Amino acid sequence: MALLYPATRTEDIVDTIGAHAVRDPYRWLEDETAPEVAAWMDAQDALARRELTALPERAAIAGRLRELFYFDAISAPAHHGGRFFYTRKHATREKTVVYWTQGQGGEERVLFDPNTWSADGTTGLGGWWPSYDGKLVAYAVKENNSDETVTRILEVASGETLSDELTGTKYAGASWTPDGGGFYYVYVPPVGEGVSVAERPGFAELRFHAVGTAASTDTTIYPATRDPQSFVGGGISRDGHWLVVYVQHGWSSTDVYVRDACAADAPWQPLAVGGDANYAVDIWRDVFYVTTNDGAPRYRVLAVDPQHLERGAWRELVPEREATLEHATIVGEHLVLTYLAKAASAVEVRTLGGALVREVALPPLGTSGGISGNPDEDTGYFAYTSFTEPQVIYETSIATGEVREWARVTLPLDTSALVTEQVFFPSRDGTTISMFLIRHRDTQPTGAVPTILYGYGGFSVNLTPSFAGSRAVWLERGGLYAIPNLRGGGEYGEDWHRAGMLLAKQNVFDDFIGAAEWLAHSGWTSPAHLAISGGSNGGLLTGAVMTQRPELVRAVICAVPLLDMLRYDQFGSGKTWVPEYGSAEDPAQREVLWAYSPYRRAIDAGPVAWPATLFDSADHDDRVDPLHARKLAAALQASQTTAAPVLLRIERNAGHGGADMVAAQVERVADQLAFLRFHLA
Repeated sequence: MALLYPATRTEDIVDTIGAHAVRDPYRWLEDETAPEVAAWMDAQDALARRELTALPERAAIAGRLRELFYFDAISAPAHHGGRFFYTRKHATREKTVVYWTQGQGGEERVLFDPNTWSADGTTGLGGWWPSYDGKLVAYAVKENNSDETVTRILEVASGETLSDELTGTKYAGASWTPDGGGFYYVYVPPVGEGVSVAERPGFAELRFHAVGTAASTDTTIYPATRDPQSFVGGGISRDGHWLVVYVQHGWSSTDVYVRDACAADAPWQPLAVGGDANYAVDIWRDVFYVTTNDGAPRYRVLAVDPQHLERGAWRELVPEREATLEHATIVGEHLVLTYLAKAASAVEVRTLGGALVREVALPPLGTSGGISGNPDEDTGYFAYTSFTEPQVIYETSIATGEVREWARVTLPLDTSALVTEQVFFPSRDGTTISMFLIRHRDTQPTGAVPTILYGYGGFSVNLTPSFAGSRAVWLERGGLYAIPNLRGGGEYGEDWHRAGMLLAKQNVFDDFIGAAEWLAHSGWTSPAHLAISGGSNGGLLTGAVMTQRPELVRAVICAVPLLDMLRYDQFGSGKTWVPEYGSAEDPAQREVLWAYSPYRRAIDAGPVAWPATLFDSADHDDRVDPLHARKLAAALQASQTTAAPVLLRIERNAGHGGADMVAAQVERVADQLAFLRFHLA
């Protein structure tokens, strides 16, 4: 029996975009401040929660999720001035707590406990950045887990928060001066005063804040570009000698400028400007270590003498190779390189001259973020995880290579019963795509295995092996979980990324469709037992695939998505994504956006047998405007020809990443898994 959805009116709005007459009957749903829209959202959310709560396996799934989501864990420590800082996740608390000790093994003391910051848990901790002497910590406070933050400073010894309060720190970290007297950070002005929400990132600027002064007196170090498709960031070298500024143009191009911070009125000098490549700079002992894909799509490392910035003087230390270099850092007077080989991690230690010292032994098909530590200290830490193993942290000596286990996450779960394999299949144009399959050892291909196909495919984001308790619950119930490495990601270098952006974006959807077809043809599952899932850019992915091939899947999870691609750049942080997606103002890009925009396709499709669809939205998402989920939910509900539900669930007091309390995460994931279990049975 079909659901009775909340009444949703339509408007006769037609835009002429290029040669296309584009209907937009649900534009009124863009304004969430309107009482009519607020009432509609409440009604949609109430319907969704009523239907989800009644699903037969939901209570059991939620119970198992609580067993796996509430656990004890500790992070690797960061050493600053004789003090050690780290986090603990407690099985008895909703939010992670930050601790510090005086010396290694000293008395453990609470630095931040966000569990105590608000009665309802809506106030949370963003990033936190200790000064090099360990005396002060800058930290970001956010409400409703949104991106917007206020940055404050804590005196570690006393536990007192100083009077300093910095607003406009949505994109900020803290790059401290060596003496702890202040830090550099990214400031963005509030909406208003000629700055719209969509244009706001283009007004980001690098500022300096001196401890104990009013934020209104902070110095602008590098001004805003006022180009909403670019973004400014940067900081100072550990020794305080060099300032570095990055002007990021989308996710494929970066300009880098440097300045001698020790010379009064020294000018900014171009290090890498105007090229079509990305650059990251790590500075140690007056050498610039540059990681770049310039002339090397899978990245390489070069050394630059700051007295000779001309490109001809750069020295290659580590050349490009078949594996993709994710990042390079300096720990213990050595280069530490982290690679992806077929989307799994490999870690190397090299001399500062680039000579290989050793490869760090890692199990296969896993992920490591590389070795963390200080550039002048021998001790480092690295973590390892896989689809079948929760995180393990190791302590290592950079000089000797000695490794010992430092911490391990233990769960009430037989991880030895979980199996991962990697398969390869051709996409529509013949490109080979890799895909991870994760299952319980007892699950075998029957042609009817309930399967979740998860993807992202954009912004050079890598999908690599990592453990998730939610996935384990699915596998325990006989399900299969599949994760392809789609074009648009960065697993196989910048060429792989560019093959899934702008005019080539359809490749991403074709890759995902190819994965779904492979799963059916290989004997694992069938369209009747297959779901697709994704969030943010991955929400665009699921929206595009379901509106192009609705018969291919039985169910869809579409989380915090972009869906109206002809208007996306007018909302949220949309203008910053134009270098990735393109704009309807460009004739060639317009045709591509028009062809795949999920909302446009749904409006023009007429009556369709849509898959069962759960839109997962958040009421304080200040990155991707929730209007996208509202508009497509309305369109699908109006044109649905079967009893398969189209539900809009709205997470309260949550941002783009959802809520930061474990209890809320359990409820959200329980709804998703119960929804998929019911519809794929």
